[in-house]
Amino acid sequence: MMRQDSNDATEDVSLFDTEDETRRKSKKSKIRHPLACFFHLFFRVSAILVYLLCEILSSSFIACMVTIILLLSCDFWTVKNITGRLLVGLRWWNQVDDDGRSHWIFEARKPSTQGKTASSDSESRIFWLGLVICPLIWVIFFFSALFSFKLKWLAVVIMGVVLQCANLYGYVKCKVGNKSNLKSMATNYFGRQFFRQAAKEEGS
Repeated sequence: MMRQDSNDATEDVSLFDTEDETRRKSKKSKIRHPLACFFHLFFRVSAILVYLLCEILSSSFIACMVTIILLLSCDFWTVKNITGRLLVGLRWWNQVDDDGRSHWIFEARKPSTQGKTASSDSESRIFWLGLVICPLIWVIFFFSALFSFKLKWLAVVIMGVVLQCANLYGYVKCKVGNKSNLKSMATNYFGRQFFRQAAKEEGS
């Protein structure tokens, strides 16, 4: 009877553990900032659609150019200042010190022990897919305009490539970190591996 009770107790614990795991997975997959996810994709996708459909929507090149540049500018500001901070906990900006020197600052939010401020997997996936795919599309537009001799659209396409790639570079820099951080991470990793190997040899 004692063995049966102990087995029942262990089964109950395992059931509670599975419930906790399902709750954690649901929290990770849940979109906590739907409005930020919407505007993260809205401006950049709208700029691409206007560029593709500009000849159908309007015969005025200036109106299409101004609309695309406004959408790209709104997208650059929104992604740089809002969606990156909310969706993945990253931000970057430029700061000028008292001596007039320009400094680029890249920050990443530290993961909390309780996991309240951690971004969900769905939000992170939406953020990075939109951040990577759209610049690639503008690069394709650049070569298409160049080889088809649509020189008047090159200025618009170059603006799209520059603004989209600037945010991509900034957030990749926030995610990966600078070279000194990578070197310190590598030295710490190999140092831990060395001490573990030494401890195993002493124990044996």
